[in-house]
Amino acid sequence: MTPTDPLSIPASAPDEARAGGVNPLDYLRQRGYVQDVSDEAGLRAAFAAGPVTAYVGFDPSAPSLHVGNLVGIMMLANLQRFGHRPIALGGGGTALVGDPTGRTSARALISPADIEANLAEVLPQFGRYLDFAGGRFGDNPPALLLNNADWLAPLRYLEFLRDVGRHFSVNEMLSAETYRQRLETTGLNFVELNYRLVQAYDFLHLFRAEGCLLQMGGSDQWGNIVGGVDLVRRADGGKAFALVSPLITTASGEKMGKTAGNAVWLDPARTTPYDFYQFWVNTADGDVDRFLRLFTLLPERRIAALTAAGGQALREAKRVLAEEATALTHGRAAAAAAAAEARAYFGGDRTVKASASFSATTSLNAKTDVVPGISLADLFVRTGLCKSRNEARRLVAQGGLSIDGERVEDADALFQGEAGTSVLLQAGKKRRHLVQLT
Repeated sequence: MTPTDPLSIPASAPDEARAGGVNPLDYLRQRGYVQDVSDEAGLRAAFAAGPVTAYVGFDPSAPSLHVGNLVGIMMLANLQRFGHRPIALGGGGTALVGDPTGRTSARALISPADIEANLAEVLPQFGRYLDFAGGRFGDNPPALLLNNADWLAPLRYLEFLRDVGRHFSVNEMLSAETYRQRLETTGLNFVELNYRLVQAYDFLHLFRAEGCLLQMGGSDQWGNIVGGVDLVRRADGGKAFALVSPLITTASGEKMGKTAGNAVWLDPARTTPYDFYQFWVNTADGDVDRFLRLFTLLPERRIAALTAAGGQALREAKRVLAEEATALTHGRAAAAAAAAEARAYFGGDRTVKASASFSATTSLNAKTDVVPGISLADLFVRTGLCKSRNEARRLVAQGGLSIDGERVEDADALFQGEAGTSVLLQAGKKRRHLVQLT
């Protein structure tokens, strides 16, 4: 298998597990998605009985989803390939209330206009993972893409209190860790206290309108999700299920999706496919096995083969993780281009420079920019790798500048290049820039 090839395997992990008669619950547990289930025997029976409709809610507080959202997305994607029906639910209504879970202070309120703008950017991002039209993954049911503002916004307050609020115990809610901590510290406002009610109503609405039996989410949402399970039972006498995944942190203990304080976005305009690819390549050795199961559709035998040896052998496993995760989010072509860019940057592969879609590129005209004479120092300044010629000279003295892997010895030497070629500049260990001569 070459780095630009699609996987040389006949089927995805959920396809193979389904063909082997594996129950989806057992599969999800094997892949690392399950921490708690409200009724394990009941959910296993429901999966065995026929297509189950399951949903995950996503907060539109930003104009893009990020890597931290991927566990929920991948759970839906895996279930759809098992023949079940996923619902990706945009929280256009619940965002107006604000989830207090995990917060030490009240969330800043988001305007309805900002929520709508964020949803317009967020909702299409699910299309890489889920099939909304049908036929893309065989005869599996098409997914649904919904916005809970459609049913929460028209609710009449008095009727909501009578029909939904009466099923909730204030004492029970205040005993929950989230609410209890807030009461003991900064306090809890009435709007936040209602969040559990509106999220639970989402489950009741989807149970009634779509026959939805399962809500999934992170383990920090356990209380809110179980509140929906209880509401379905109390209001309609129905049987519904909760399943939560462990909160994913890296081997260093950092929250998944954060790197140097910045989110790793699924929107290529905010995190380029190359930077997205590099996020996965830089996975710690101790996380590779787990992340291959969580964030790719590779079968178990392939993951076992990739991670059988440690140390330097894990480089190939990290490359496969990066290429598969990037392909799911941005498509095979973008993943192949990111891999090619990485080979040119880190592997000295000059043959791919001209075709790779580099994230940092400058074009120079060989006749007007180069022939009159441009020093190497000026070239590094022109690309932004150095702030000034003096900085370039200082870095040269420290051995910190190179061109196509060759160390620059004289910052004031003239740059030599021909039209139709390209050179790769590097400053320090990580900053690189491609110069294309036209």
